[in-house]
Amino acid sequence: MILIVCAVAAEIDWLGTRAGVETLVTGVGPVDAAARVGRALSERTYEVVLNAGIAGAMPGIAVVGDGVVVGEELMEINVENGERLALPPGNMVADRVPSDGQLVEAITSLGFKLVRGITVSRVTATEATAMRLRERGAEIESMEGFAVLRAAQLAGVPALEVRGISNFVGDRSSSQWDFEAGLRGLRTVVNATLDVLYTTPANAD
Repeated sequence: MILIVCAVAAEIDWLGTRAGVETLVTGVGPVDAAARVGRALSERTYEVVLNAGIAGAMPGIAVVGDGVVVGEELMEINVENGERLALPPGNMVADRVPSDGQLVEAITSLGFKLVRGITVSRVTATEATAMRLRERGAEIESMEGFAVLRAAQLAGVPALEVRGISNFVGDRSSSQWDFEAGLRGLRTVVNATLDVLYTTPANAD
């Protein structure tokens, strides 16, 4: 069974009912996403978690309407100036998590661009913040990606994040926000991913 996770129903209600697929709408933001995915994975066994939604891209990384594959997701858990938290010896902060490598390879081989994401709790609206995130290596931003991948990682379930690009990250006046275009990109990459997963016997219902 495949679990498709999205923040809002509009991102995935086009899918309808498919054999071997369940959908989970978590609500917006990393807290609800982590809590609801964690609960779902504790209640039922899934072969794959697919985080699917729209996202903003740094200029030059992708265009509005693209579908992309997220190979790694970052989250800012540090001191305001960028330094790491001072923790007792032996303790580390989990501030990055990968998508499943085999799934990433399979989907990017179809021509979808591989990007690095960052999870934020508020939408970037200035060029200064966009530049700071870009300096950390972020290429797209979402509000749930890290939470979903991390919850799946802790549960030992392979997971992949795919996104449709709906806007550019930075000044909102030049973001070119277009939900429908982002949704078209998302549909393309989700359908391609499901085609791959349906051909893998381990992911059969």
